[in-house]
Amino acid sequence: MVKISNRGWMGLSILFSLVVIVIIFATTFNEETIGYILAFNLVFLVIAILFRLLALVIWGMRVHLMSASLGYRVPLPYCINMVLAGLLAGTITPGQVGNDPVRVHELYRGGVRMGDAIAVVIMERFLDGLILSVMGVLILFVMLPYFLGTFSPALVILVAFALVFMIGVLALLVLAIRYPKKTKSLVMRLVNWVVARFFKSSDTDQKITGRAEREIENFFEGTTRFTGPARRGLVVGGILTGLFWTSEFLVASVIMMGLGLSPYILESMFFQIILAIIMMIPLTPGSSGITELSTSSLYALIIPSGMIGIFVILWRFVTFYLNIILGAVAGLAIFKRELKNKEKEEDKSQKSG
Repeated sequence: MVKISNRGWMGLSILFSLVVIVIIFATTFNEETIGYILAFNLVFLVIAILFRLLALVIWGMRVHLMSASLGYRVPLPYCINMVLAGLLAGTITPGQVGNDPVRVHELYRGGVRMGDAIAVVIMERFLDGLILSVMGVLILFVMLPYFLGTFSPALVILVAFALVFMIGVLALLVLAIRYPKKTKSLVMRLVNWVVARFFKSSDTDQKITGRAEREIENFFEGTTRFTGPARRGLVVGGILTGLFWTSEFLVASVIMMGLGLSPYILESMFFQIILAIIMMIPLTPGSSGITELSTSSLYALIIPSGMIGIFVILWRFVTFYLNIILGAVAGLAIFKRELKNKEKEEDKSQKSG
């Protein structure tokens, strides 16, 4: 089996993204496209980048304050840097799952016990699922007549799937808080059923089941801590999560304004909630390619055909390619820190020797 390095995965991620963007741009290009490009107001691109940076700062604040609720003092700049470093890891892992281990590792290096670091990151995901579910259900309730009259049958099915998924996640999270033991037992039964159905090797069964049980145990342990003495961190984290996703979702609306369109705030937010769910599916590194294709399909409902390619390029620059730049800078800072720490340890060992 061929082993692919991190650089290789990043290369594949960028390649998937670029190929799909080129295809989208080529298939939507018409005589109006050049005019749209020349008329685009670059000020709005700067504003879109600022909204993205604001979202990342809010994310860092969430890590900082949730850690503080458990009794740890992790500096805010340190938390922001770990968030940025996680972005780079997300671009080379399917479903962007790589950023979670980076934050766990950096919290541990920042003086947080491993169990508590895992609890913070798990509860971040808890809050993301909760806030996205609530936002999605509320927007869908308000916009349902519009969506039913506008969406094709395929998109209606996609929206229905997203809605069921969001409600399911919300119900699971509520049950996990209220009935932790029963919910854990139910989830493990489901995991055992899936593993027995799709994996024939007994060794593989045991590895997957054991890992799933450990992760589920961590989840419920974190839930117990944050719904008990550290509940203030959960409340503050929930508020910051709402602000984070709002700032993140406004990026697309600002870019549309730069193209001379209405911001379509509610429609755009709902589309991006669907995209957020799609991006969780671990199919390609960083969910690249799939995200671009899904974005073009959804936004084609509110953006003229000749603008789709431009919009996808600009939006992905802010939400994907900027991740690589910021993540590389943050990763370099971590590398220098680790190198300096290693030199200090070597100096201490030499002096003691």
